[in-house]
Amino acid sequence: QCALCLPGSCTFIAMPFIHLLKSGELFSPFPSLRAVFIWTLKHFLPGGCISNHGGFIFFLQLFDHVAECLGDFMEKQQIKDKKLPVGFTFSFPCRQSKLDEGFLITWTKRFKASGVEGADVVRLLNKAIKKRGDYDADIMAVVNDTVGTMMTCGFDDQRCEVGLIIGTGTNACYMEEMRHIDLVEGDEGRMCINTEWGAFGDDGSLEDIRTEFDREIDRGSLNPGKQLFEKMEGLLFEGRITPELLTKGNPHLLCRSKEGLNKAKEILTRLGVEPSHEDCIAVQHVCTIVSFRSANLVASTLGAILNQLRDNKGVGRLLPSPPHRYARRLHKTTRRLVPDSEVRFLLSESGSGKGAAMVTAVAYRLAEQHRLIDETLAEFKLTHEQLLQVKKRMRAEMEAGLKKKTHDTAKVKMLPTFVRSTPDGTENGDFLALDLGGTNFRVLLVKIRSGKRRTVEMHNKIYAIPIEVMQGTGEELFDHIVTCISDFLDYMGIKGARLPLGFTFSFPCKQTSLDAGILLNWTKGFKATDCEGEDVVYLLREGIKRREEFDLDVVAVVNDTVGTMMTCAYEDPNCEIGLIVGTGSNACYMEEMRNIEMVDGEQGRMCVNTEWGAFGDNGCLDDIRTIYDKAVDDFSLNAGKQRYEKMISGMYLGEIVRNILIDFTKRGFLFRGQISETLKTRHIFETKFLSQIESDRLALLQVRTILQQLGLNSTCDDSIIVKTVCGAVSRRAAQLCGAGMAAIVDKIRENRGLERLEITVGVDGTLYKLHPHFSRIMHQTVKELAPNCDVTFLLSEDGSGKGAALITAVGCRLREAEQN
Repeated sequence: QCALCLPGSCTFIAMPFIHLLKSGELFSPFPSLRAVFIWTLKHFLPGGCISNHGGFIFFLQLFDHVAECLGDFMEKQQIKDKKLPVGFTFSFPCRQSKLDEGFLITWTKRFKASGVEGADVVRLLNKAIKKRGDYDADIMAVVNDTVGTMMTCGFDDQRCEVGLIIGTGTNACYMEEMRHIDLVEGDEGRMCINTEWGAFGDDGSLEDIRTEFDREIDRGSLNPGKQLFEKMEGLLFEGRITPELLTKGNPHLLCRSKEGLNKAKEILTRLGVEPSHEDCIAVQHVCTIVSFRSANLVASTLGAILNQLRDNKGVGRLLPSPPHRYARRLHKTTRRLVPDSEVRFLLSESGSGKGAAMVTAVAYRLAEQHRLIDETLAEFKLTHEQLLQVKKRMRAEMEAGLKKKTHDTAKVKMLPTFVRSTPDGTENGDFLALDLGGTNFRVLLVKIRSGKRRTVEMHNKIYAIPIEVMQGTGEELFDHIVTCISDFLDYMGIKGARLPLGFTFSFPCKQTSLDAGILLNWTKGFKATDCEGEDVVYLLREGIKRREEFDLDVVAVVNDTVGTMMTCAYEDPNCEIGLIVGTGSNACYMEEMRNIEMVDGEQGRMCVNTEWGAFGDNGCLDDIRTIYDKAVDDFSLNAGKQRYEKMISGMYLGEIVRNILIDFTKRGFLFRGQISETLKTRHIFETKFLSQIESDRLALLQVRTILQQLGLNSTCDDSIIVKTVCGAVSRRAAQLCGAGMAAIVDKIRENRGLERLEITVGVDGTLYKLHPHFSRIMHQTVKELAPNCDVTFLLSEDGSGKGAALITAVGCRLREAEQN
């Protein structure tokens, strides 16, 4: 690591070499041996930038000079061809939003370089280095000298938690609890706070103890009214004690008995004064008073910091570097002011440069960790070209599913639904609807009234489908469904009526008519035996017969996506596409009959259930699938199937995130490298957690609370990484979903020979509804990939159950028309 220090009138460059542990602790390969080797070179700054008379130097000259000094040092060390990580000790008040960025608030210590206040000093130095062009440097941290001092001593004493500078200027820093720092998000752990206590009193709070001499010094300074505490501390202005006496050195040297008298006589003589012995004693006495007050003031403010540390955790440690006699006064006063804290003073021998290198080393490790994290998550960042390829491949798979020749081998089945019309407003009557698509089963009574004031009144009841029923026999499953229907009919008091029924069955079915659907394969965790290859309407009717309590007129078997489209089409006649993005994902749309080779007829349109969840099952998405997608697929109930769905739907996104978190933990990026038993549990990280974690309103404290509910003891940094992972996974899902939708809307536009298409998509699903960013990203992707289509997305408020009733109503209307 290379440390670059700008403490005052010189530029100090050091290059300590240190070792670093994954956890962030500094260490040596040999536990009992730790070493830091430092090569240094000192350059003096041009006088113009620190003129006592208010002279200015442009910031370009200052940072050009610093860059020149760094280049000279690297040349002497023969490392100019290397790009070393650099820590920049910049000993002036800066506002930092991150480790490698510092905006100068105000100059102190007689610096007045123009054009720097309010600017990022790291950017200015980088600019100067780039302008030279003969070497490169990676400035990873800008550090205050006080912080550097604390880190230097902290290398030798890990209990060191306070840094103190008493020199040309004065300042202190300490390790504060994150929960107390309102300006930084997060409440876990600690962060070093640079107090910049030199400005203490600028609001007038020290007026009762300031003297006329203090005011005179302030009036003659470059920054009147500022840094009042620092000016009272007594070491500024090269020892200026009164307007008449300007010493060239430290006034505290005059405090020593015999040596101090000799020094006083030497200084006064050099100033053209012929001092008597009594004069020297008087000057020495004045210096002692000023020094004593300085030590007491520093001890008082230091006591405030130590009290804060004591309240936080009980014990404080600090490290000053004042002169010897001054130090004794400071130590004594401090211990008297905070008698209930154990305080040890540790002198910084190596200055702040070593500390800057320590901070840089940690920053370098974190930067490397973030680089590896970003490199891993880069696989989830799909380019515009990749998304266009997904759209193109989806279109090709759709065409294969529509054609008789390729339908059997096509993965995107494009199943005809025999829904030939959307509602026209004349539908009327009472209808039952069943909705089976996940772990919950819903039974509804839907009362549709036509006329001038169209209304749809719904009553429903939700029933659980136990896991043993989901994965038992088909007879057990349909008996359970019929039991739920019976309970609902009793609940509504309509068991004697033979009502028309629509059955929303949200699994891939091959339909031969509106009321016949052969189950192709189970999805969403269902595995009931003796159902695949069977007509689910027949299985339902058989279950009703076994019950022998009621009879129903099963008019239609409906996919939930089609039901969603019909629900929204009742509100918006322009709705001709249905989309589900929830536990699973699927889409349907109104296709031209001439393109559906599996059904006879050329006229009109029919709704096609794409079953796009199986997109990619033939390997056409392998180039964008990650190792985490493959792991989720391998351990699923239907390995090798529904690969597109597994990349975009709610049932699987949480599991993708969990696999990434396990990998990052193994690599030491998360949870201190400790994999909890909870994290090993499949499906423990539910997709709802993604929605909660990615909420813009959620602070990192709440993210940590969610992780703690999962048994994950996370830090603030862990929460940030988890949030980043969730964002990468959900963003890719939304973009992939958008690419599929772009393929559908462009196909409809081309089918109808339009230059521009205006169409509405009816949407349902918890992921779409609840995730804070999914819908926005998906909409934007559709807009980018299908620029000639104006697509409106209409949220389905009443779910697919209402759609099933509407399809049943349309079916009854068309059936009556045929009979008449």
